[in-house]
Amino acid sequence: MWNAAFWGLVQGLTEFLPISSSGHLILIPALLGMEEPGLATSVMLHLGTLAAVLAYYRSDLRKLLRVRTDPEARLILTLLVIGTIPAAVVGLTLRGPIEIVFDDPKVAAVAEIVTGVVLAFSLLLAAGTRTLGRGRIPDAVIVGFAQAFALIPGISRSGMTITAGMAQGFTRVEAARFAFLLAIPSIAGAGLLEGLDLVSEGGFEASVLVGMAVAAISGYLAIAGLLRLITRFGLAPFAAYCIAFGTLALALL
Repeated sequence: MWNAAFWGLVQGLTEFLPISSSGHLILIPALLGMEEPGLATSVMLHLGTLAAVLAYYRSDLRKLLRVRTDPEARLILTLLVIGTIPAAVVGLTLRGPIEIVFDDPKVAAVAEIVTGVVLAFSLLLAAGTRTLGRGRIPDAVIVGFAQAFALIPGISRSGMTITAGMAQGFTRVEAARFAFLLAIPSIAGAGLLEGLDLVSEGGFEASVLVGMAVAAISGYLAIAGLLRLITRFGLAPFAAYCIAFGTLALALL
């Protein structure tokens, strides 16, 4: 139970903070001599983080249900659909090769440093003024490809998509809003694929439900905390963390 809770906390925090959940799920076991979370745990952790983002952005999701009568809802839904396509195509076609090639602690450590460099780049961007309701198709394409790049373990999905959104002129909070709404189908898709694998392997122990609950609570708090932090400091603290963590991991591995 405690093991599931630990991984739930790691997943909940790192899924939404721009420091890469996949990188931490590879590097923490390598650095601490622990076993990586099993398939059942991984499935439930994804469900927990999915619940967190659904709960936090529930008002946006309710708005999207008015797609027939609300022009802004139609626009945002269109942006989300287009933005989802690159990662969906790459994930479905290259999932196996990506896991084989990049599922290495040293590679994940280098990817963490790359994430930090990209986040540091965001500090050079001019302050954006656009909201998601003023988004355009090219914005969705660029942010979507940024999300596809984050399929590499150690590359932060939220970090890449928020930075891409800021580069397109969105405000920090709106870039994060776009990133997290875009994460919903991505997290759901990852959970579904792992769930299908789990069905073929057998069931799971009830203790993993603890991990799901911890992931949901910590994920919700991580979203709220990130929005406060980026409003005040931007992505600088996370850039420093990723570079330091990746460098330390490389030195110890």
